[in-house]
Amino acid sequence: MPHVSTLPAADAIEPTPPSRSVLGTRIHAVAYESATRLILGWARRGESRYVCATGAHGVIEAQDDPSFQRVLNEADLNVPDGMSLVKALKKLGLHHASRVYGPDLTLHVCRAAAEAGIPVVLYGSTQVTLDLLKERLPQLAPGLKIACAISPPFRPLTGEEDEAFVQQIATSGARILFVGLGCPRQERWCAEHKGRVPAVMLAVGAAFDFHAGQLPQSPAVLQRFGLEWAYRLAAEPRRLWKRYFRVVPRFMAGFARQMRQERKKKRIAVTSAR
Repeated sequence: MPHVSTLPAADAIEPTPPSRSVLGTRIHAVAYESATRLILGWARRGESRYVCATGAHGVIEAQDDPSFQRVLNEADLNVPDGMSLVKALKKLGLHHASRVYGPDLTLHVCRAAAEAGIPVVLYGSTQVTLDLLKERLPQLAPGLKIACAISPPFRPLTGEEDEAFVQQIATSGARILFVGLGCPRQERWCAEHKGRVPAVMLAVGAAFDFHAGQLPQSPAVLQRFGLEWAYRLAAEPRRLWKRYFRVVPRFMAGFARQMRQERKKKRIAVTSAR
């Protein structure tokens, strides 16, 4: 992936990109470059924000859990992680929408952070994965400073444990925090810590495992044609078949209903205007 500087000017304020509601979840139409500029601008100003990368799975999870839908809808930026969301945004009128894949966004932000001298923190996954990331991410983003890497226990934290981690992040000086706890846990964590963690938090899911070399990424051509799900299903059939069996038909049927409702609203609006 060629690197082109996307650093905002020190005093620049990037406008929030347009969005649409897909099955009740707000998704922003944004590209890697504009998303990175937005994140770096927040980081430079020391703002506490959170960013989600949502695909069809997240949208269906949100339909089943209104509290999770609120988490996604209140994100400062919620990018379309899958081609199904990109196609939905285009059908809803945002024709410039493009995919912003969480692992690739991670690299864009790491490279921009390295260029700007902004340290980052890694939070989540196992210590083995984090050790690999501390070695590999600076190779992918030369000059990147990883201020600290935290592998929290895979259980609910006590208030004291959570506060200790918050203080560790705050004192590290980092202004960007990558969170890899899996969906929906990572998105909830970011929402719960907005205002407590003085950094931009990115819920990036499998990016940790991909960039640590512990999971293979699908070829770019499959991603381009929206077939990454088939590659991942072949790689992890026992874990993912139930998810895809549940998510794909529901998303397609649900969005078809949404589009029928959208067309009906337009017909009513046209009739009323006559």
